Amino acid sequence: MKRNIVIATVAAAALIGGGTAAFATGGDDDSAASKSSVQLNSDRKDQDDRDDRDDDRKDDDRDDAAENTAEAKAAKVTAADAIKAALADTSGTAVSAELDDEDGGLVWDVDILKGKTWHSVEVDPGTGKVLGSWTEKDDDSDDAADAARINSALKGASVSAADAAKAGADKGTVTSVDLDDDGTATAWNVETTGKKGAESEYDVDLKTGKVTADRSDTHDDDHGDHDGQDDD
Repeated sequence: MKRNIVIATVAAAALIGGGTAAFATGGDDDSAASKSSVQLNSDRKDQDDRDDRDDDRKDDDRDDAAENTAEAKAAKVTAADAIKAALADTSGTAVSAELDDEDGGLVWDVDILKGKTWHSVEVDPGTGKVLGSWTEKDDDSDDAADAARINSALKGASVSAADAAKAGADKGTVTSVDLDDDGTATAWNVETTGKKGAESEYDVDLKTGKVTADRSDTHDDDHGDHDGQDDD
């Protein structure tokens, strides 16, 4: 679902342009989000962009794998711990968490639903500290419907997003936990990065916590690694 990507991008753009972005940190106080302690190598990312244009597919995949490995290794705080930190700052139900690049800094983006209200929380993947949190504005007038679908999907669920992240950690470094919001979801979707950068996806059952390979996962075609374990 990753609703927070658009919000965070708008906030970053406002800060870059010299404007202001309103964040509620630890309550209703407005302040700017703090900078992540984990900064990405922009020179390497620029080189990757050039490689994407000039190199063949095999080299591109190798570059992507290297970047995935570097980001996963840089995240000292696990997805489960990031969710825990976010919930300590903003109460509710964690619906998604994603390791993401925000203006050159690596952050955990966590979406939290409380009743019909959506909140976004950014957590530093290096320290576990909350960098900023805010309430999302319902610009499209569809937040209530989204909330209803999520609440319906999670009704009777015994496995939380943090539980799913812990379960998926046996398959690799968890970089994303998400819930299908169509109202019929039966599992959390967990994305992992293996030791050599291979990306894989798994489903974690909402009631049993059973982990199974996501059959719609397309990463296998790129890496030949369906079980998420990198080949030696």
